[in-house]
Parts: sequence; C-alpha cells; structure tokens
Amino acid sequence: MALTEDKSDSDGRRWGKFKLPFRNSNSQAPSASSSSSMATSSSSVTSSHLNQNYIHQSRHFQYHGPPVVEGLGQNHHQSAATIPSMSSVARSLLPTKRRLKLDPSAKLYFPYEPGKQVRSAIKIKNTSKSHVAFKFQTTVPKSCFMRPAGAILAPGEEIIATVFKFVEPPENNEKPMEQKSGVKFKIMSLKMKVPTDYMPELFEEQKDHVSEEQVMRVVFLDPENPNSMMEKLKSQLAEADAADEARKKASEGIVGPKPIGEGLVIDEWKQRRERYLAQQQGGVDAA
Repeated sequence: MALTEDKSDSDGRRWGKFKLPFRNSNSQAPSASSSSSMATSSSSVTSSHLNQNYIHQSRHFQYHGPPVVEGLGQNHHQSAATIPSMSSVARSLLPTKRRLKLDPSAKLYFPYEPGKQVRSAIKIKNTSKSHVAFKFQTTVPKSCFMRPAGAILAPGEEIIATVFKFVEPPENNEKPMEQKSGVKFKIMSLKMKVPTDYMPELFEEQKDHVSEEQVMRVVFLDPENPNSMMEKLKSQLAEADAADEARKKASEGIVGPKPIGEGLVIDEWKQRRERYLAQQQGGVDAA
C-alpha cells in the first residue's frame, strides 16, 4: 500500500511538472492582454496629446524667415502668366499723370445764341518733359469743330485753341438757361519719343499709348448777363484770334498743302443756320 501511494504521489508530482507551464501560461494570459491594452491606451492618449499639441502649435505658428518663392514648374491654382506683377499693381494704384494743363480745366463755355455758330476757347500747355501730341474728339462731329484740331507741343509750349459749335434752336419754348446740352469734348494726348510732324494717324498707330486727358462738358452762358466767366471767355477768344492770325501768316510762306492741324470745317452748321433763318424769314413774311 505504501508503495502504491508513493507511486501515485510521484506520478502526481511528475504530471504536476508537466502541467505547471500550461497552468502558468493560462494564468499569465489575462495579465499580458491587460498590459497590452494598457499600452495601447497609453499610446493612443500620447498620440492624441501630440496631435492636439501639433494643431495648437501650427495655428499659432508664424514664419519669420525669408520669403518662399515657388518655382514656375509647380502646380498653381492660378497660372503665373495671369498673376499681375508688383509693378503693374503699383501703376494701377497711382493716379494718372497728366501731360497737359487745360484752362478751363473741365468745362467749355459757350454764349447761348440759338441758331448761330458760337465759339469757345481753351488753353493747352505741355507740362511734361517730352513732346506731346494732342487731339480733340467730340460726340457731335457734324456740328462742332476745333481749330487747330490737333498739334504737337514741345515741353513747356502753350497753345490756345478755338472750339466752334452750332447752337440748336430751343424746343417747346425752353428758356436758354434751361436747355441741357449732352455735347461733350474729349482731349487725348500721346507722348512722342522723337519730334515729328502732327498726323491724326499717330493716335491710331499708337493707340495703346494714348491717354485720356479730360472730358469737357458744354456749359452755356447768357451773353446778356455779364459775369466773370463771360468776360474770361471774351478775353480768351481775343487771344485765340490773335494766335490764329499769327499761324496764318506763318503758313503763307509755306509752299504746298496747308499743315495738318488747322481743322476741317464742316458745313453742317451752315446748312442748319440757313434753314433756321429761312424759317424765321418765312414767319416774318407771313406776318
């Protein structure tokens, strides 16, 4: 009996030795899984903390180094050709530099005399350091013309031009000062690289370099009511007549066609004036 019990005890110990590793592995499995879950949880917390740290720092990050210039070969939302240069942006922000000084500066004054040709005058001075060509444009070329219609001015040179206009008779018995005129004049300028003779074609050939100096509105003055503007107009017209006579005398010695710039007189206003006078005469005869 003792042998049997000893044998069974020894067998139990032997089996116990074989069972011990398995028993230990089973007992250690929960602890290993718990430690791995703790490591995973710890790493996720650390990763989340780092991500939040990175986002916070990137939001408040300011670059103080030299400017980064991207290459033209990189992809852009906007092509390099369409991105305006700094110089072009700066030029667009600057006010337009005038080449000419005008007197009057924004309005052309005419005496209001219905059915007649009236005149105005304007002084034009080249205030730039280059030769400048100028020309007139009008919204009603059939009833208005200028003399000279254009010219080239040297730096500092001044000219006084005469503007002619036919005044339409009033409609519906409008009073003279109540008649509104939609007629406008525009003065264009062109910087000349070298002095040359004036030709109207210059403005078409170099239209990309033409500048608009001023748009002039037409204002009528009452000739029967003396005022400072009317007196100034009379003085300028007398000066313009003297300058016109001087130009005519200077051109008499020139052989060949008259120089361009004298202006082309259009007879439309004459025809309108003759019709108006005929109507007035017909009314008198009928009376």
